[in-house]
Amino acid sequence: MNKFNTIIGAFIVLFTVACEGPEGPPGRDGFDGLDGLDGLDGIQGQVVEVDGINFDYDGDANLFSTLINYGDVTDFETIPEDAVLVYRYTGTVDLDDGSTADVWSQIPQNYFLPEGTIQYVFEHTYVDVELFIDGNFDLSTLSTDFTDNQLFRIVFIPSEYADASKMDTSNIENVMSSLGIGEDQVKKLELQ
Repeated sequence: MNKFNTIIGAFIVLFTVACEGPEGPPGRDGFDGLDGLDGLDGIQGQVVEVDGINFDYDGDANLFSTLINYGDVTDFETIPEDAVLVYRYTGTVDLDDGSTADVWSQIPQNYFLPEGTIQYVFEHTYVDVELFIDGNFDLSTLSTDFTDNQLFRIVFIPSEYADASKMDTSNIENVMSSLGIGEDQVKKLELQ
């Protein structure tokens, strides 16, 4: 029995020593679950509503444009890797329950007019976004319904947001829901 205990003890020691090796590199910190943000460190994106946007006409280029500096509308810090989406307010729609809902169209957006076609487009950097109205006819005759006192929403999606590629960006409500942003969290700014 004494030899049996010695043999069992030897196997236990051998097994324990064989399972040890050099310590590997440290892993990434896991989610602590305390803040409820699933590791985004409070960075969930931001939606800024900018009202009173007026476009300026450039006759040489035959287009309208306006520049919005992020520092003028938000204190949300952006980096070059962040995604920026822009939506234009196009009015309201009546719902079956008798209420109304705002209609937001993602840019780029085309309008087919009797004179030709116009398109709202944008370019952005990590410090500003430039909105354009381009068209295939003389835009100096374009109605001010398209150029003056416009309402846009700019959505900032941080590069840390892992599911941005899976997000349905065609609908601003889906984007806001994915980012955990409620209507009451939209920052609103009047330019006029």
